[in-house]
Amino acid sequence: MPRLRTALLTAAAALLVLAGCTTGPTGGGADPAPASGTSGPGGADATAYPVTLTDAFGSATITKEPKRVVTLGWSDADHVAALGVAPVGAPKVTWGGNANLSTDWFDTQLAAIGGVQPTRFDDADGNPVEEIAKLQPDLILATNSGITKVEYDKLRKLAPVVAYPEVAYGTPWQDSLETIGKALGRTKQAAEVEKSTVAALDAARAKYPQLAGKTFIYGYIAPTDLSQIGFYTPSDLRPRMLTELGMKNAPFVEQRARNSREFYLTVSSEQAASLTSDVFLTYVTEDSQVAAMKEDALVGRVPAIRSGALVATKDEKVGLTMSSPTPLSIPYMTELFVPLVAAAADRADAAS
Repeated sequence: MPRLRTALLTAAAALLVLAGCTTGPTGGGADPAPASGTSGPGGADATAYPVTLTDAFGSATITKEPKRVVTLGWSDADHVAALGVAPVGAPKVTWGGNANLSTDWFDTQLAAIGGVQPTRFDDADGNPVEEIAKLQPDLILATNSGITKVEYDKLRKLAPVVAYPEVAYGTPWQDSLETIGKALGRTKQAAEVEKSTVAALDAARAKYPQLAGKTFIYGYIAPTDLSQIGFYTPSDLRPRMLTELGMKNAPFVEQRARNSREFYLTVSSEQAASLTSDVFLTYVTEDSQVAAMKEDALVGRVPAIRSGALVATKDEKVGLTMSSPTPLSIPYMTELFVPLVAAAADRADAAS
């Protein structure tokens, strides 16, 4: 899918650039080029350091403005770039990513701040400590990651590590932005970026008033196993984003997740008729999977699927905007994903 150059995205990028000034080019690899410092009004706040940040595994004290930032979380690189800093290392984006193993929204912001692509490493089997060490980091950010205590202890020998505050992969974008703003000494810029992002969400709610109060289930139905239905709980970032748009988690989800810290639960498809919501959202890889769900004797009984209020996302890029929302991806989400949800909400109204 070609990159969008809409007025909305251009305006959002401009706001982010104004919020944070550029750093110089950064390098990567076994013999990294030295990173230049920040300058101008977008640099670190004069009284930013030292700063101590706590997380699920301990605390990190940062004594001066970082110059070589490595990110581990799915969304951390976006937050760093949104604040005007180009990370020197970040995980490969394989699902929903582009030819750079990055994302269009990150690349657009990177170009706007004059940065170069970070070294991309494979984290499919965990965070590669040796590869990260070669990048000579002076700060490692993992605020929305699945970093383990073992990895944390190894990596903190290289540089201060800031992990997630409570739950792996469950840090809201506002919390990641605030934490990373403190780590980079850019709390004022972070506040400006948050303000502009909230404005984009406010605009989306105003444009699609039919979303207000609509209940939803964000689920997953494996095409090879229609015997169970999975759904994301309110602690997952996808449902959280939908609630920011004015929607509500279905009562079924609220009840099942009440005493759980899991971000994802499953139920037997025999309970499909109990999964009542105005809208049902899911991922697919082929259009034929939509027909298979509708025609299945059990899955087809999910009320929102039966009424046609289904959002089945096949485009990975579109799905990625919801998987780990950031100030960079949210404008794309409001442009690409929200209209699909609004159309499903319209179908729910028509069916009621």
